[in-house]
Amino acid sequence: MTAGARVLIVTDAWHPQVNGVVRTLSKLAEMLAGLGIEVTFITPDGFHSFPMPFYPDIRLALATPRQVARQIAEAAPDFIHIATEGPLGQLARRACLAQGLAFTTSYHTKFPEYLSARLPFPERWTYRKLREFHNSGQGVMVATASLGDDLARRGFRNIRPWTRGVDAELFNPGRRRELDLPRPIFLSVGRVAVEKNLPAFLDLDLPGSKVVVGDGPELPALRNRYPGAYFLGALPTGELAQIYASVDVFVFPSLTDTFGNVVLEALASGCPVAAFPVTGPKDIVGSGGVLAADLHTAALAALEVPREAARATALAFSWAACTQQFLDNLRPAGTVGCPAGVSTVAAAMP
Repeated sequence: MTAGARVLIVTDAWHPQVNGVVRTLSKLAEMLAGLGIEVTFITPDGFHSFPMPFYPDIRLALATPRQVARQIAEAAPDFIHIATEGPLGQLARRACLAQGLAFTTSYHTKFPEYLSARLPFPERWTYRKLREFHNSGQGVMVATASLGDDLARRGFRNIRPWTRGVDAELFNPGRRRELDLPRPIFLSVGRVAVEKNLPAFLDLDLPGSKVVVGDGPELPALRNRYPGAYFLGALPTGELAQIYASVDVFVFPSLTDTFGNVVLEALASGCPVAAFPVTGPKDIVGSGGVLAADLHTAALAALEVPREAARATALAFSWAACTQQFLDNLRPAGTVGCPAGVSTVAAAMP
């Protein structure tokens, strides 16, 4: 792709939200701009919106098909990427199909599992709708090989690798400082919500201290339920980088994340990781931590992992590689077709 090309990205997840999707798209836009590629976003900004059920701090756009189609036309993109399956993503897909415009998508969130955790809604129903959404494009980008293989088994087609990167200068062991807490210190970072499975961490009988960084709907309840843990809320990025570098083990109890940007940040900070052997951790932790079905065993064993090994694992991931994979996956908006897909992406992953 040459400088001056125009890329349109449609996303329902955007600032002021703090999550992996927003961080990834923001960094991607920065990297693309550095290559001379013009990036335009269609986001909930500029539309009336309403709070998402179960996530009131996430706003869903009240857009019309005409509004979204007009914004696509005004952007005059060479390439179109639909990043999310929310209201804007659905309307953008509809407009592209109606106009014969090719587009790619990405799969960031296990919505079927998230929804079934809150409502008696069969996962297979949600997967059917998601499969219809993503299979109508010219490729669905996934962050890990195991996620790609799982989606392929569920009938998703044209699966393409799109890994993530980490700012290894910001997140680095040199930010370590002494914390006034009993050691060893076990840390978990992320949205404090039911799908993050935080009780699996907070229920562990571990020595030292447990620290949770992040905000979310479950924060008040978990503070009351676990008075012995330290809940720091959301922290500025600089302070978070110091915390990563200063604790002994990063514990990632999620069973449903598709990648886990926070895992990569911890590793880059020289903090060994303890996690379940599921999609995300099993693709990126490597020798930088311990994966086990027994999280207690993993957390204690991770204390013995050299911090240098954690750092080295993270350095295999870069934003430059992430950006190039994204560009390689795009298809010209004026060309509609279904190129041969791949049923597994393991060989293309770092």
